[in-house]
Amino acid sequence: MREFISRKAKNIKPSGIRKFFDIVAERKDVISLGVGEPDFITPWEIRDAGIQALKKGYTQYTSNKGLPLLRKEISSYLKDSFSVDFSADETIITVGASEAIDLVLRATVDDGDEVLIPDPSYVSYKPCVELNGGVAVPVPCDGANGFKLTPEMLESVITE
Repeated sequence: MREFISRKAKNIKPSGIRKFFDIVAERKDVISLGVGEPDFITPWEIRDAGIQALKKGYTQYTSNKGLPLLRKEISSYLKDSFSVDFSADETIITVGASEAIDLVLRATVDDGDEVLIPDPSYVSYKPCVELNGGVAVPVPCDGANGFKLTPEMLESVITE
């Protein structure tokens, strides 16, 4: 029998920022900005809406793409706010950006494909590429231009 953990997973290096998360968790005088969690409790109107949904029995799995009405509303919002025209059928709801990025990588990356990642970037991007069989290629960004990614920066790291 082979080992339980895949070679891909074993080769992922732990993120150094995890050490900081542990330190922050032990201190009361520090606000963590590490994983996108707010430093406040969810407002009552949102909590009440969740409670009401539970009372109404909305406790089942939704479609893999998400609730149709939510997809329709997001589609309308994108069109009205940004002139981006995607139908509700072209819209997918995920639990967050990391899941969305992982799904895109699973659908588009073959073993050995290079994926360009701005550097610095969020700590999970490189491991996500590697777990999907890709090769993460950093695109160095710095403060000289406000960390803005440019076409020239991308072109400088593209290979055959």
